[in-house]
Amino acid sequence: MSLDQVLAHIDADQEKALSRLLELLRIESISTDPAYKDACDTAADWLVTDLESIGFEASKRATPGHPMVVAHGTGDGTHVMFYGHYDVQPVDPLDLWDTPPFEPLIADTPNGRVIRGRGSSDDKGQLMTFIEACRGWKAVTGKLPVKVSLFFEGEEESGSPSLVPFMQENAEELKSDVTLICDTGMARPDTPGIVTMLRGLVGEAVTISGPDRDLHSGMYGGIAMNPIRVLTKALAALHDDQGRVTLADFYEGVPELPEQVAKQWQALGFDPQEFLEDVGLQQPAGESGRSGLEQIWSRPTCDVNGIWGGYTGDGFKTVLPAQAHAKLSFRLVGQQNPQKIRDAFRAHMRAHLPADCKISFEDHSLSAASSMEIDNPAFEKARVALSEEWEVEAAYVGCGGSIPIAGHFQEIVGSQSMLIGFAQDNDNIHSPNEKYDLRSFHKGVRSWARILAALS
Repeated sequence: MSLDQVLAHIDADQEKALSRLLELLRIESISTDPAYKDACDTAADWLVTDLESIGFEASKRATPGHPMVVAHGTGDGTHVMFYGHYDVQPVDPLDLWDTPPFEPLIADTPNGRVIRGRGSSDDKGQLMTFIEACRGWKAVTGKLPVKVSLFFEGEEESGSPSLVPFMQENAEELKSDVTLICDTGMARPDTPGIVTMLRGLVGEAVTISGPDRDLHSGMYGGIAMNPIRVLTKALAALHDDQGRVTLADFYEGVPELPEQVAKQWQALGFDPQEFLEDVGLQQPAGESGRSGLEQIWSRPTCDVNGIWGGYTGDGFKTVLPAQAHAKLSFRLVGQQNPQKIRDAFRAHMRAHLPADCKISFEDHSLSAASSMEIDNPAFEKARVALSEEWEVEAAYVGCGGSIPIAGHFQEIVGSQSMLIGFAQDNDNIHSPNEKYDLRSFHKGVRSWARILAALS
């Protein structure tokens, strides 16, 4: 009976909840730009005050960068930790926004009403869904159905330089039975999902050096080795004709999908051609024999993210360049070892290096994939709660991107992470005209209220 009353209160309180979210969205908490340092402090203070108003013991914690917010509530039984981030991306290019990014509003669109403004989806709107669910429980019952802690970061959009040291120093305080993270999206527009797979990331930059200066192609073409030729040949050899990566032992530690998860993915009705048509393509280019969702969520990748060398300005300059450069990223899954992938890539490139050329590397990132143990009873309880709220079977899904915080909670704190979010693919996160569907916000609050009850 209490859950029904909490849900009814959430429905009745929706306008006030929106007002609180819009107030938070007005704070220009851009973490990458030092000019907005005070705004990040203001956002942290706002969250502390709001959490204190519903009975949490909340505090702003200083770091070398922007502050963390940590809060603890009273409750019995299962202890959950909720993570979110209050910082946002820069708004450039400003001229592409239809409305001022920090003057949020409710707008009507052909697909329904949305909350428009920077941070509405990533991550303030998502963060507030959980706070509002806690507010609902406190308003109706005077308490929370489980023990709840919250941890909000202010540097997620700028690489989280203070995060790992802070977690290491405060690991005992951040422990819980399960960590809830709301920085993901729906499996389909009307189907909620729990992310159970996050791909890891290896980032590499490579430079091939040949002659000691750019050379005239009429005088040296043919006799002199061209670094671009060396680079492109080596990069082209990274994939075979079936779309598989050719690095030695690359697929070591790559698991097959559990049958339960494979059936859920099939039920999502994902159309890879329709997905690609949105970006002007049609044909999947990943591994042959793998479904579209497998290629995005559960298979490893190798991609060239940038390549350059020689003359690239206006007009035409016939040179053999002294150097050629490329940047690559590898998305990893399962138990793939990031360092072994890096070593294999560098060995591959050196094997394609002729005697007259030199090679150098610059590492950019190194993180393993994260896999969640769905046999943990909390996962199925949350999935059932989501299914009841959205009136459709929620699914365990993968995520093509990398969300390091989930791995940090596992490695540093020893807590299993459950990623549940209500963003849509067209929310324009990190882009002009960011939005969050009003339905996502409202049903997100209701979903968390149900999940808290299910975990109690």
